[in-house]
Amino acid sequence: MNYRIWLTARGISFFSLMNKRCPAFKLPYLLISVLILSLCNRAYSQAGKADIIERLHPALDTIITGNPQLTTIAQGFDWVEGPLWVTEKRMLLFSDIPANRIYKWTEEKGKELYLSPSGYTGTTPRGGETGSNALLLNSKSQLVLCQHGDRKITLMDAPLDDPKPVFITLADNYKGKKFDSPNDAAYGKNGDLYFTDPPYGLEHGVKDPLKVAPYQGVYKLSKKGEVTLLIDSISRPNGIAFLPDKKSLIIANSDPLKPVWYIYDMDQNGLPANGRIFYNAMEASKKERGMPDGLKVDKHGNIFATGPGGVWIFNQEGEVLGKIKVNGPASNCAFANHDKTLFITSDDKVLKIDLR
Repeated sequence: MNYRIWLTARGISFFSLMNKRCPAFKLPYLLISVLILSLCNRAYSQAGKADIIERLHPALDTIITGNPQLTTIAQGFDWVEGPLWVTEKRMLLFSDIPANRIYKWTEEKGKELYLSPSGYTGTTPRGGETGSNALLLNSKSQLVLCQHGDRKITLMDAPLDDPKPVFITLADNYKGKKFDSPNDAAYGKNGDLYFTDPPYGLEHGVKDPLKVAPYQGVYKLSKKGEVTLLIDSISRPNGIAFLPDKKSLIIANSDPLKPVWYIYDMDQNGLPANGRIFYNAMEASKKERGMPDGLKVDKHGNIFATGPGGVWIFNQEGEVLGKIKVNGPASNCAFANHDKTLFITSDDKVLKIDLR
């Protein structure tokens, strides 16, 4: 039972009893009861604020100050992912994957359709997660997309201010083996693009007859257009991000049988080495909704990673500093305003929280 209702009921009962049994007790118990309800509402609200942030380490106090609120800024989607804050345009872009669309959000106009189709341009109807997933800007501020339906990494051949579903293919295979569904991506130190390729965009997952590679890959796309297979041992590679110095790479594994984040050292050739578990979320995944999914790293090297129960915040040593609790599975996040604002995609809605 909701404790606010319980406390209010008990308070009203108490004053009602006192009024009946003690004639000298002339206080207007109804007014007192209203006051109790107000106080309980206030306590409930403050408890809700405190509950949003789970503080597990003193270092979190320099990252998240006060008791910030999660605000829903857009909703009514199928499954949102791939948030990208475009600073110069003051807009947030994000993918609604099953709907095969990209939306934008601004303070002035709220949500608007930005691009359709976004990930599947074929004419044959098909099911599954067909749209775009991760969205990035290259060094020329052009939009780069991980496309599930077309199974490609592409570049939108149109300005950000005038989007059109016209795409240039950057990569769609490795040694003749068609990708499954490029999911998330991050740029390395020299401008090479690193991306994950789980099976989620295939209509029938790992059992899809169109699946070619017998593994789930993590790849590198060089500036010259060459594709290199980096890792084939992660069962469900998903979110991917570099630490600020680009010397370490973190990859989320969204496999219920092994819900972990991995970390790799990057060698002088831009290749991952010394792979190891950064954090194992198996126990948390048994209690809360969500898997290790998208992640972002702030300028100080703190990792904001969506996972069981919301957004986990790690330092570079893999210590959990705290969590932002989300009511529903969180899929990804994006920073804005010099890391002071965080946008979170979660199921059918987009959330916003001011960290400082």
